[in-house]
Order: sequence, then structure tokens, then C-alpha cells
Amino acid sequence: MDMLEARAKRTQWFTEARFGMFIHWGLYAIPARGEWVRSVERISTAEYETFFNEFNPVDYNPKTWAKLAKEAGMQYAVLTAKHHDGFCLFDSKLTDYTAMHTQAKRDLVREYLDAFRAEGIRVGLYYSLLDWHHEGYPVDGDWHHPMRGDEAEKAKPRDFESYLTYMHGQVKELCTNYGTIDLLWFDFSYQEMTGEKWRAAELMEMVRALQPNVIIDNRLDASGSGFGSVTSMSPAVYSGDFASPEQIVPPQGIVNEAGDPVPWEACITMNNNWGYAAADSLFKPPAQLIRKLVECVSKNGNMLLNVGPDAKGNIPAASVRILQTIGAWMKANAESIYGCGAAKMPKPEWGYFTQKRSMLYAHIFNGSIGPLNLPGLGGKIKSARLLADGSEIRLANAWNASAFASDEFINFGPVGHFTYPLPDETDTVVALELAE
Repeated sequence: MDMLEARAKRTQWFTEARFGMFIHWGLYAIPARGEWVRSVERISTAEYETFFNEFNPVDYNPKTWAKLAKEAGMQYAVLTAKHHDGFCLFDSKLTDYTAMHTQAKRDLVREYLDAFRAEGIRVGLYYSLLDWHHEGYPVDGDWHHPMRGDEAEKAKPRDFESYLTYMHGQVKELCTNYGTIDLLWFDFSYQEMTGEKWRAAELMEMVRALQPNVIIDNRLDASGSGFGSVTSMSPAVYSGDFASPEQIVPPQGIVNEAGDPVPWEACITMNNNWGYAAADSLFKPPAQLIRKLVECVSKNGNMLLNVGPDAKGNIPAASVRILQTIGAWMKANAESIYGCGAAKMPKPEWGYFTQKRSMLYAHIFNGSIGPLNLPGLGGKIKSARLLADGSEIRLANAWNASAFASDEFINFGPVGHFTYPLPDETDTVVALELAE
């Protein structure tokens, strides 16, 4: 089996799941100004130690998180086991800079894994290739390191090989001590820090040996703004299994050099930060997020939607409300998301199509004047049902549409040329069974 065939086999569950939860959580929840606070504000290691000493998430209950993810219709989750600040939510034997050595005295990763597995949700772990805490990680020339402007810190000798040994060792711990991991999310390559700079082939070989079925993102090979060689017909061994565009839905999806779909996942925040930011109230409306999920699926992609729990371990109330609203829509319409992908029809003006074998799902965002046009489907529809309740949607056969023989038309009321409101203003889904 070649690399592309192996990738397709590994990612089958992923391309059927379509919707996941990203969880950014760590010491940065205490200052509550986003996960990059240490870099942005150039906080020294000594100053940041205050948050390590204070960390005590007394409300942390991952069972609550898992139930919320399930209610929202999410099929998998990814937790930041270690972010750029180097703080570990897991029990690493290679450092004391872990939750086990805070007031929490808990392996927060193990509890997360147990809780999400219990709800039948596939589990993933995020691990940052960057580490602003480790003494071997370079400062000089780094665009991101909090101490990049400190001449004394830049002048200190840094043993990068010692960091790589540490980093590989921690990844081995995650792949060895926690049972089956479904997904590993490395973050991220940049400047010259890419590919073999991380001893990436060696790292990938180790991970594949320990977790043969795990799927891995492309960021050993690329940043969030590029794809690396995952779109190549001859990808690098560390190219990963899927592309990971960040805060954007690719205009045309993502394909390889032959034009065939490549698995991809858009990671999206609810507001404008990944980690908890107390002052950031600019949350995206649930309707927008539902529609963006549909857009991802219509382009053969996934959405990984982020939550940033606070310092006590609570997912913010605004995020909970959004997920509950999405969950209500998913309860009625998940059939048009799970296992679906791009349709063989062009994008309609009123929304998107998704498709699963002979079932075509019309995601209707905008109503019509008179009967609603289904372009190119004249004579091709066996049945039409409103997905939310299974009720029949009759073909319009309206006199004023008779000139458009190649198209089909439907009404959301009695058959005719009249205009009726959409049953769901966010996204009315009509399941169309296509004739053989």
C-alpha cells in the first residue's frame, strides 16, 4: 500500500465525522488575554511563573465538556496537551512544568481522554513544536519567542538538540501512556523551522510505530497559511494526513496535483482568540458557524470549532449557548453532514449542496420568489423530504417555471407559484433522493 492509499484508509473516519471540538486551555487562561499573551506582551519566564503557581482549575470536569461536544454533534475533539508556552496538561516525566506540579496535582489530559471516550467521541491531542519555557529552545532570530528583544537572553547558548530530544520524548509519552490516540495535531512550522529541523522523519516513524492508525495534521511540514507537501503526489513522510487551514474556509476546497480531494480541516474560533480572553465578546452568530460547517462539508472538508475554557475550567457561557444552538440544528440535520462531501452539482445561488451516494442535500440559506430552483435536476429527483421532520416536499410543476426544463422546482407550501417562508431561516435542508 502506497502513502496515498494508507492516508485514505487512516482518514476514512475523519472524512465522515466532519465536525470536531478544539480545546485551547492552559496557564494563559489566568491572564485571560489569549493564548499568545506571553509572546505578545513579552512576558519573562519569571513573570509567567506567577500563573504556574496560581493554576488550580477547581471546576474542571471534562465529562461536562464531553457531553456538551456530543450535544453539539461533534464527532471528535482535540485538546492542547502542550501549547507554545511549554506548560503541559499531562503527566510528563521529562519536566516538572506540568499540571501535576501545580495546585491541581492532576493529569488533566488523562481525565479528558477518559471523559470523551466515554461519550463515544474520538480523541485527539495538540502538541506545540514551539516551547518558550525550555532552555534549549532558540531565542535569537525567532519571531515569536517572548524574549526575542532581550539581548542577554539572545546571547545565552541554546542546545537545540537537547530540546528536540525532549520534544520527541514527550510525544513518545503521549503515544505510549494514554491508549489509542485518534489524532495528533502538531503546531507549527515557520521560517527555517520546518521539516527535518524538527527531525520530522524520525518523529513520524516513531509515532507510526506506536500509534499506527493515528492521523496527523500537516504542520510538521507547513504553517497554518500553507499546505506543505500534503497536496503533492509524492508527499514527504512527515507531510501528515490532512491540511489545516486556519481561520479561513478555502475558496475551492483543497486538492492534490492530480485534482483529487485531500482531507482538510478548517480550525475556527468562536470569537477572536483561541485561549480564554475575558474581554473578547465578539462571538460569531450560531447561524454563521452552521453555514460555515456546511460550506466546509460541501468542499470535502471538516470544521474544528474552538472553545477556550477559563482559569477555573469552565467553557464560557457564550460558547455553551452557541454549541447548544448548533446542536439543536445538528439533531435535525446531521444526516446532511456526517459522511457527506462535495456534490456532483455546481453550487446553487441560494446555498450549498452536500451529497452522500444517491442522497443530495439542499442547504437553503436564502428563500426565493415563487418556487425554489434546483438547477440541473429536472426529471432526476425520486423524492424530496424536509430533513428536519421527514415531511414531503412536493415538486412545484409551476406554470411560470415551465421554460426551465432542465431544472426542478420545489415549494414549501401548496404546489404552485406562490412564495412561502423557509422553515428554518438558518439553513433549511431538503433531502433529495436522486433517481438511478
